[in-house]
Amino acid sequence: MPCGALRIYLEVSVRRVDCTTCGRVTQERLDWLSANPHYTERFARYVGKQCRGASITEVADDLHLDWHAVKAMDMLYMRAQLDAAGPPTPAVIGIDEISVRKGHVYRIIVSDLERGQPIWFGGSDRSEASMTQFYDFLGTAQSAQLRLAVMDMWKPFRTVTEACAPGAAILYDKFHVLRLLNTAMDTVRKAEYKRLTNRADQRYIKGQKYVLLSHRENLSLDKQHALTTLLAANKRLNTAYVLKEQFAQLWTYRRAAWARKFFDEWRRVLRWQRLPAFEQFAAMIDRHWDGIVAYCEPQNKVALGFVEGLNNKIRVIQRRCYGIRDEDYLHLKILTCTLPPLPKA
Repeated sequence: MPCGALRIYLEVSVRRVDCTTCGRVTQERLDWLSANPHYTERFARYVGKQCRGASITEVADDLHLDWHAVKAMDMLYMRAQLDAAGPPTPAVIGIDEISVRKGHVYRIIVSDLERGQPIWFGGSDRSEASMTQFYDFLGTAQSAQLRLAVMDMWKPFRTVTEACAPGAAILYDKFHVLRLLNTAMDTVRKAEYKRLTNRADQRYIKGQKYVLLSHRENLSLDKQHALTTLLAANKRLNTAYVLKEQFAQLWTYRRAAWARKFFDEWRRVLRWQRLPAFEQFAAMIDRHWDGIVAYCEPQNKVALGFVEGLNNKIRVIQRRCYGIRDEDYLHLKILTCTLPPLPKA
């Protein structure tokens, strides 16, 4: 470990033993040395802990170390974190995909939603074969213990989960559903902008995309005034915005029958509004109703924001690790991003 501005070196004589049994010469193992004998365990953990909040380059510059040496110690630290956490035993999992590079290259990430921890990152895409790899990793016995799987509406996720974990209920992620609703809202905005030929009318719509997609209470006073003006100027956008805001009420119901009654009424109001994008969204919700209404069950009331928060963490990690093509390193970074630091050696 460094001592102020001084670097400390230890010169140690290590015994070598000539084994008469196997005929080899072996070196004694010292517990306070790291896997790399050029560093102590305390120093390796110190470097790994610094890498939790800084890039490899920054840590290497601060400690006057080789870049590859810092990366190796960081990977040792993260593997020790995973060993300390133990094997995953989830009951509620969240399944999502993340883009690892341009060109629609995806990897699947699975999280334990009760512990708030990613437990698996892998696959070669987001196909059924890649999803099956997770359940092979988890094992048949542990897969049978799953009671809930939260995912988006990607069909391979559901197909494999129903086959490998038949006892798990399927719940579609609320944020994914609302993202699709926002897409429908933006489609209406674009259609209205094209429909209007008068520039005086178009100016109310231009540049107001995120005002329409946000909740009113999350907007500044200026944005709230702009939203009020826009909705007063365009009846169809006003109707679409009201329908969008009302739909979030669906996740407040505690009985499936009440939720269905709300949705049927919401869809009935939509019927005469000439909003094709919303009608397509409603049809999609109807086709996937079982996976949405599952949230009404008391045992399925889980925090659904962890998966979205984890995606934001991963994007930060990807930006910090820009230029690193080692997927094993990215794998360790993602699996340990929510784990506590190791105790001091």
